[in-house]
Amino acid sequence: MQFDRRSLLKYSAAAGAVGLAGGLAGPFANKAFAAREKEMNVLCWEGYNSADVLDPFRSAKGATIKAESLTNDPTMINRLRAGETNVWDLINVNNPWARKVMHPEGLITPLDRATFEPYFETMLPGFEPPYKWAMSEDGNDLLGIAQRFGPYSFVVNTDKISRATAEDQGWDLWNDPANAGKYGVLESDDWNVFDLFLIAGIDPFREHTDDEFAKFDEAAKKVFKGAKVVGDIATMNQALVSGEIDFHLTGGTYSASPARFDGYPNIRGITPLKSAIPGKGGVAWIEITSTVNNPQLSPLAAEFLEYVQDPEVAHTVAFAEGTFNPVTQMGNPKCFELFTAEELDAIQWDSLEEEMARSAEYDIVPDYDRALDLMTAAKREA
Repeated sequence: MQFDRRSLLKYSAAAGAVGLAGGLAGPFANKAFAAREKEMNVLCWEGYNSADVLDPFRSAKGATIKAESLTNDPTMINRLRAGETNVWDLINVNNPWARKVMHPEGLITPLDRATFEPYFETMLPGFEPPYKWAMSEDGNDLLGIAQRFGPYSFVVNTDKISRATAEDQGWDLWNDPANAGKYGVLESDDWNVFDLFLIAGIDPFREHTDDEFAKFDEAAKKVFKGAKVVGDIATMNQALVSGEIDFHLTGGTYSASPARFDGYPNIRGITPLKSAIPGKGGVAWIEITSTVNNPQLSPLAAEFLEYVQDPEVAHTVAFAEGTFNPVTQMGNPKCFELFTAEELDAIQWDSLEEEMARSAEYDIVPDYDRALDLMTAAKREA
């Protein structure tokens, strides 16, 4: 999920705004905490930094709310590791990081289950409590709230490649020499690592042998050599609409939705029928938003997590500037009825349930760094 996202805040401004408070102790600490009752800082993917989402909350609370969006989960987590737990109150990343990394490392704090677990009861099927990715490994702690999600494998122009053909041929589209020069590659390191493993016929979410890495390397060199376009979401959609390319990786509802909403329903996210992942054809993402283990955590953090459960706010989050996505709150009829037919078409509601069912959920590649190095070298070589 990587593209040119706009930010409401540069890091230096956020650090300057709250860095001093993080260093206070003794009798001054209570004053610092009291001051933070009217401020909150959010580290997130685009959407939660949108004025459409934040301004009503700012006005209702009379608070200063700052947000910075990034395009890479590990980068956000590394900033917490580097000491920015004193800066941020909420962090919004993909599903495995809260359960497998941030909670074990003490970077986030659990939510009150009595307050937040009931929200999961009205979410779409599959998100009922206790929802795996929102819970600690031992099942005791609620680590965050699920909201945006979607399948994310690749995108085709169905005027060039039918949905049925794309789903059936799947990752072998990139193994067909006749397709060289007909596709693009979206700049999205983690997702492209997943996809290159799948093109090589290998499950990405386990440790890999030297022979498997040799196949990964071969696939990476082939894919980047044959790519006509490498760029961001806007570049990919423009190339698809113009006919410059027929398909691209990585992509899905998240990346195709702006083009579809602009009147190009032939741009469609595809989840293959099968892949090297047992029983699955592609990969999906689910965002989890958690409270940071900030020594002076703003009390507004928990209030904001409740605020975005409101049906109208959830709809705003789904269609915040940038890209458009399903939200778990669509399980609530009061939320679902807010979506127009055009909006439902943009997020491919017609196939969402079946595509999620045949998608593995975003997970951590155990030997990711080695794969990333090989992919980066292949990109340079191309």
